[in-house]
Amino acid sequence: MSSVRAVPVTTDMDGEALSADDAWHVLRRVGLVKLLRDALLRFRYGDGFSHARAFGLQLALATVPLVIAGSGLATAVGAESVAQVVARTVVAVSPGAGDQLLADVVARGPAELPEEAGDEPEDSRSENVGELAVAFGLVTAFLAMTSAIAQLERGTNRIYGTERDRPALRKYARAALLTVTAGSALGVGLVLIIAGGPLGDAVEYVYRWGDTAETIFDVLRWPVGLAALVVAVTVLFRFSPRRHQPGLSWLALGAGLTVLLWLAASGCVALYVALSGDFSDTYGPLAGIMALLLWAMVTGIALLLGVAVAAQLEAVRAGMGDPLLRDEDADGIPDELQPRQAAEPVAPDGGRA
Repeated sequence: MSSVRAVPVTTDMDGEALSADDAWHVLRRVGLVKLLRDALLRFRYGDGFSHARAFGLQLALATVPLVIAGSGLATAVGAESVAQVVARTVVAVSPGAGDQLLADVVARGPAELPEEAGDEPEDSRSENVGELAVAFGLVTAFLAMTSAIAQLERGTNRIYGTERDRPALRKYARAALLTVTAGSALGVGLVLIIAGGPLGDAVEYVYRWGDTAETIFDVLRWPVGLAALVVAVTVLFRFSPRRHQPGLSWLALGAGLTVLLWLAASGCVALYVALSGDFSDTYGPLAGIMALLLWAMVTGIALLLGVAVAAQLEAVRAGMGDPLLRDEDADGIPDELQPRQAAEPVAPDGGRA
């Protein structure tokens, strides 16, 4: 349960949605340091860490089957070279002994089954098994990512002080639509930024596209990836919370901060995994999965911290400086959430005290 003050919906003097100019004026008035400090309080008391961990788990559950299913789909349509690119990229970005295990799964074609008398041909049966595995992986990834976006709605609602999510049907229908749109842009940005280097090397090795093309790719992947991330995060900020949000340009401040935090946090995770000599030895074949879970969690934290900044900025413009509900008696329960006491205490024998 959130214990932050609800952010009222505000507009400019003409009744239009708030824009980047409004955000800039508010930021100059309140100061960046104070805004970030109050946004961190809003994030913490809005239960941001718990929702970030839940989002990260769902994101991790969507990533692995999506990678395997995508490679299997490429193999099923006869594009084995694409599966090789995926496998090489996975090996490059995954730490520990589990990278080769996952790469073997990704690069493996349809399973070979023994042919029995009277059964359908082996190639046909293998193709059916492969198509079923690809379809199951894609559906699993889509459902997991839809659940992640739905969890993001719950987290953004609590940070904004909204205690109730949308009705279930509307909530998950919107989450599915955002998975197809913003989720796709988010995936493109994550791949280009996180795995862009290994991906370019794998494509160059498989397709022999030359050093010039690889250099162009290495240069362009950064602006394209960052633009895709900012657009995806801004759209999520706009359509995830159950409230009327400001304009996209207003939300771009929190989205840009989210991307910067995510880049810094992802770099710290990569540095920790690379410099920690015991990481692979400790987790063995699960080292890649553990690194994925750690990265997904910091991704969720960065997302919801950006939401907290956008929410607190709007709250300050509405004249609400303190993001927390009042707790005059300092008992840990906000005054607005405490049950009302009886006007007169009742004695144990039923009479008035």
